[in-house]
Formats: sequence, structure tokens, C-alpha cells
Amino acid sequence: MTCSLYAIPHSLYSGRARSYLIKNGIVFKEFSSGHESFKAEILPEAKLATIPVLRTEDGKVIRDGAAIIEYFESSNGRPCQPKTPRQRIISALFDLIGAEGLLRPAMHYRWNFPEENLSFLHYHFFHSQRQHPEREAKTQHMMDKMRYAAMIFGVNDVSVELVETLYMEFLLALDKHFEQCPYLLGWKPCIGDFGLLAPLYAHLGRDPKPLQIMQQQAVHVYRWVERMNRPDQDVAEYYQAGSDYLADDQVPETLLAVLRVIAEDLVPETIAAANSINAWLAENSVPSGARASRYLGKNESKCRFVVRDQLLEAGAQPYRFFQLQQVQDVYQGCTDQDRAAIKALLRPYGLEALLTTRLDRRIEQRDNLEIWV
Repeated sequence: MTCSLYAIPHSLYSGRARSYLIKNGIVFKEFSSGHESFKAEILPEAKLATIPVLRTEDGKVIRDGAAIIEYFESSNGRPCQPKTPRQRIISALFDLIGAEGLLRPAMHYRWNFPEENLSFLHYHFFHSQRQHPEREAKTQHMMDKMRYAAMIFGVNDVSVELVETLYMEFLLALDKHFEQCPYLLGWKPCIGDFGLLAPLYAHLGRDPKPLQIMQQQAVHVYRWVERMNRPDQDVAEYYQAGSDYLADDQVPETLLAVLRVIAEDLVPETIAAANSINAWLAENSVPSGARASRYLGKNESKCRFVVRDQLLEAGAQPYRFFQLQQVQDVYQGCTDQDRAAIKALLRPYGLEALLTTRLDRRIEQRDNLEIWV
């Protein structure tokens, strides 16, 4: 019996888990969330009707891409975790960036270009629904729901120019990095590669409008997206390819240039979201074990923050801090000397604040749910 991955091609978080399975040689069969077995067999254990969900060879059901990756990493000696402190922090940071830091451009380029994207999206959303007399109505409902999500994440008529500017600066900086290295930290993917792939594959590397931008203006990023979905190393254009992460805990300057761009909205939004959610926690009696809601319509609060002199508003999502905890846990597990080196690495880009920005309550994953501890 092989693993079963319940996912869909246009799902942002599915791409993260799928790529991990491919790159690590884990045999699996993929099923749509519209498959009858999802509702009948998977959902009772998954708890929430979200994807990706994995059913392991022995029948265990695991919901959420981060949890799926952690299941295999913890069982196999963490093959995609760099061993050195600076690279481990960078890997965890890019996992956060992929899961939370690129949601605005991902949603903007998907939903605000209907002439280019609508037919493509309808095909995929339709085929993610169960065969049912109301299949088309359910398709339209889900598409409308996701359009609304774009606004929750802070995309509107006022912010759209800034969203596009920041994304293009990020994309071009990342392109320069992948011109030098096939993966974020050298010659094989790290956890950060899988996290970053989530928005750069399903939304920004497949939907017609952003795909055209990527192919025409960032071909090295496009090749990385292809590479992350192939089982081999796929580095033929690098004539002196290695096989491991860069030596001596090296973090390339080209990658730091990417962090400089992404920090401009990642850091102020994270700080503002922490303040907003902490205020909500202070005002509400939240028992230990209560679900830390994540999805649209269930945000604990809104947060407001300024990027390039422009005020933005977005939903403050607790899941961002579940991801950020992974960064902070890496940092806390380091020696004093390594912590100093990490601070020195992040400080010039304004990212040092992410080491100490946290919620007043920790979030953990238990029984396929994110819960308040």
C-alpha cells in the first residue's frame, strides 16, 4: 500500500507537501478533495475539510503540509534540515515566507486578472468538487469565497500597486539567486524550498497571468519551480554542480537580497498581527486545547501596518505564528555564539525582530488541529 495524498494542483499548500514527497522518493497516489473517499474516509480523522491531507501506508491521517513534512522528517533523520545554525534559520524563515509572506501577491495575481485566468481557474475548482447535481453552484461559491480571501489578506484597489511592486522586486531578486544556485541553500532543497514553493507553484507559477510574468521575467525562478516538482536534482545548466548545502554555513548574498525585499512587509505585518491577536487573547478567555482558527471568516482580528508610507489592513492569522515558532525554536536551540551569529545575519535586513515577536500563547498541532496551549 502506498501513501495517499489528497490535494489539488491549484492548492497553494498542497504544492509544498507534494514536492516534499517527490523529492524524497516517497511513493504516493494523489486524489482530489472531490473524491468520494475524502468525505467518507478522510474527513472524520482530518477534522477539517482542508488540504493537503496524507493517509500513510499504515492508515494514519495527517492534515496540513507542515505536519506531513514533519512526519517524514522526524522519522528519517531530517534529510531536508540544514545542520548549521545560520542555514537552519534561513530555511525556517523561507518556510514562513512561503506559507504566510506571499499571500497577497498569490491572491492578487489569481483573482484580479479574470480575462487571463478565469477559464483556467474554473476548470480546476470545478474538478475539485464532488460529482453532485449542484457541482457548478458549489464551484461558483468556492471561487467567490476565495476572491473574498484576497481582500482579507489585504488586496484592494488602494494596495494593488504596492502589492505588485513588492512582488516584482522579490521575484527579480529571487531570480538572481537561482541564477547562481539551483536551490535556496545550494545543491539540494531544504525545508524553506518546500515552503516557498507553495505560492510560487500553485498560484504564481501555474495561473496564466503570473505564469507569463515568471516565464518572461524570471526564468531561473520558473526553472526552480519545475525542478522542485521533479524527483531528480535537475541541475543540468549548472556545470559544476555539488550535492549538498553550501559549505561553512554559507548564506549567499543573493539570498540575503531576497530577504531584504520580503522583510519590508513581512516584519511590520507580523508585529502588527502579534499585537492584534495578543489583544484578542487578553480580552477573551481561551481554554487550553481550543482551536486556533486559521481560515477566512474566522480570523481572530485585523491588523494595520505601514509599508512604504502606505497603510495596509489584513486579517491577523494565528497560523503565521505557528510557522514563526519554528524559526524561534531553531534560534532558542542554538548556543550563545550561534545566536549572536544569527542576529548579526538578520539585523541588517530588519529581520531580527522576528526572533522575539510572539503570541502570548503557544500554538501546537494535535489530532490534526492547530490549538492554543
